[in-house]
Amino acid sequence: MVLGFNLRDSLRGKRDINTVVERNDRLEQVIDLINEKYVDSINGDHLYKDAISGILKSLDPHTVYIPAEDMQDINDDMEGGFSGIGVEFSIVRDTIEVTSVIDKGPASQVGIELGDQLIKVGDSVVAGVNITSSRIINMLKGKQKSNVSLTIKHFFSPALKQVSITRDLIPLYSVDAGIMLDRFTGMIKINRFSATTHKEFADALKRLKNDGAKQLIIDLRDNPGGYLDQATQIADELIDGNKLIVYTQGTHAAKTEYTANLKGLFEKGKVIILMDESSASASEILAGAVQDWDRGLIVGRRSFGKGLVQEPYEMGDGSELRLTVAKYYTPSGRSIQRSFAKGRAAYQADYEKRFESGELTGKDLFVLVDTTKYYTANHRVVYSGGGIKPDVYVPYDTMHISADMRNRIASAGLKTAIWDYFLTHRSKLKYRNIQTFLNSFDDEDKIIDGYLASVNPLIRRKVGKELSRPANRKYFQTHIRAQIARFLFKDNGYYAVLAEDDNVINRALELLDEGEYSDIISGKSE
Repeated sequence: MVLGFNLRDSLRGKRDINTVVERNDRLEQVIDLINEKYVDSINGDHLYKDAISGILKSLDPHTVYIPAEDMQDINDDMEGGFSGIGVEFSIVRDTIEVTSVIDKGPASQVGIELGDQLIKVGDSVVAGVNITSSRIINMLKGKQKSNVSLTIKHFFSPALKQVSITRDLIPLYSVDAGIMLDRFTGMIKINRFSATTHKEFADALKRLKNDGAKQLIIDLRDNPGGYLDQATQIADELIDGNKLIVYTQGTHAAKTEYTANLKGLFEKGKVIILMDESSASASEILAGAVQDWDRGLIVGRRSFGKGLVQEPYEMGDGSELRLTVAKYYTPSGRSIQRSFAKGRAAYQADYEKRFESGELTGKDLFVLVDTTKYYTANHRVVYSGGGIKPDVYVPYDTMHISADMRNRIASAGLKTAIWDYFLTHRSKLKYRNIQTFLNSFDDEDKIIDGYLASVNPLIRRKVGKELSRPANRKYFQTHIRAQIARFLFKDNGYYAVLAEDDNVINRALELLDEGEYSDIISGKSE
């Protein structure tokens, strides 16, 4: 999780380090001397990485060095796409099964369908006990407009078929879902702030408004941040006038202000932003602006507390240094960055400390490092220095943190049972829309029976006993329904199912339907 924060928090545009600093060869001289004279053979690359890591240890936790071999995947993630064939897959009984096909993508154009099995990539057989997802991904990705030959087996036919696919740009979406929760409430879930996030958000918001959305929930839980400009553009869709959204400033970086200057898509109507302890950086910029201007409510748990801005500097070998150059401040003037004075290890252990203290599971705690009071537009008091404290606290649902239940939900056995059910019943799984599915699907127990039949007899009784508890069984049923909905309606279906039993979303809906929302915004409830 922390690695994700480090890699995604940056400004747009890379700079060449040689254009910024004068060259100093002392480190180069030391490494060259070791290479020439040291008693044992050593790896020069490792020396460089260790030296850089040692230098950065004395800086903040978000200044990071990224080796050249890791840059491509990171760039794909943040720039919103990569070159591939346009399928998602799972490994089921040592066989690659296609679980999703991108509409009008390269794979769909040659007839690959949901449920097809991937037998060969080129001349390489990809079925077998040693196959891994990462190996398959590397084989399917390649240069744009390059060709790859696949041997596939359709679900409905025993014959093998060979197809040639021309790789093309495959989008990596940062908006997971845009769904209606009720007649008047839309919800948009954002997983990161990549180069395409604002456009994705605007497209989803337009669809929701066409479907009747008069009030909006933005889910930023587990969102580690990303590009600053994408967060400010989304804030501009919500905040009217020429109001300040955020400003950045550092010792060597002049103050830069980002303001709302466009006619936004949703400047009127109730807004709630969902946050948790994994919401960081650009997520906190958006939430901080909404909270400071009393444009909406923040619901959930205290955010991560990452208020530092990184600037990427490209090295000669393709590696990159992401150096903290400024801090960002919300419109009221507060910094969200929590202290890292006790070192990186203590900084990264913050999640465990919050859990042990009970902050995540029932106590609305916020230990003030900076007791300076800041004020929202309606003169509500907010504080600096430890993340964004929600206006309405909702604890972690402790049912969802059972290690046994998480392991069961994520197990290959359950995934196989769900997939087998879907393939054998796909002809009857015909629903007009997500809501029809939510109202009609009721085969969860049949899938649970199939799962139990596959479990090792030595632990089957234990698993059956776990699932005899109503809360456990309901949790299981919800996740089964969500997976089936994903096959049918992609991520919109998946999140629509999970939303029904989500305590944070349900609390947000209560606030939207009652006068409590207005009382909090106006400061009457304080």
